[in-house]
Amino acid sequence: MRIRLCLVFALVLAIALPAQSPQPPPHPPEETDPVRLPNGKLQSDEILKADYQKSLDDARELAKLADELKADLEKSDRNVLSLAMLKKTEDIEKLARRIHGRMKH
Repeated sequence: MRIRLCLVFALVLAIALPAQSPQPPPHPPEETDPVRLPNGKLQSDEILKADYQKSLDDARELAKLADELKADLEKSDRNVLSLAMLKKTEDIEKLARRIHGRMKH
């Protein structure tokens, strides 16, 4: 009976002691100066500009592929897509996902 009582007491202490010890507050993130490139421009601004330019290029390619696909579909008199048209749809999807991914950042 004493052993059980001691085990229960030890278990209660083990559960209660960590709950009573105060946790230190999390450290606020350290603010650092923005990274500058050798030309003096902010690195983050240059990354955004490059991503914007890539998105524009991908959008042009996306529009071109969509126009080609539309023309191919208009020429086709069947309900079956050719392998070339399926490849274009996959390329359109990849470009759209790439543009979408860049815009989410």
